[in-house]
Amino acid sequence: MTLLIKPTKIEAARALVSKANFYLDVDTDKIIFTKLNGDLEPSESAINTKYTELLNTYNAEKYKRDRTTAYPSIQDQLDMQYWDKKNGTTTWVDAVAKVKSDNPKP
Repeated sequence: MTLLIKPTKIEAARALVSKANFYLDVDTDKIIFTKLNGDLEPSESAINTKYTELLNTYNAEKYKRDRTTAYPSIQDQLDMQYWDKKNGTTTWVDAVAKVKSDNPKP
């Protein structure tokens, strides 16, 4: 799954304790757990480790996010494919290849 929005420490905490209730204290920048629902409260270190993991995944998938916005719409791609078949051209293949070459996998 591609992360579309840059993760926060809240997402990291949610990944570690999905049933807990908590909030971010903006004065201390610390996550405050109000109800754990059977989960153990994760340490600040565990939250930071998970946050780093999520952030690394987000950064590694930048090319996917860039490609998503660069590809022509599905409607346009289908139209390209129709006319390519009708005219013996490669418009669709060329368009997709350009997006891939402009946004290569790392």
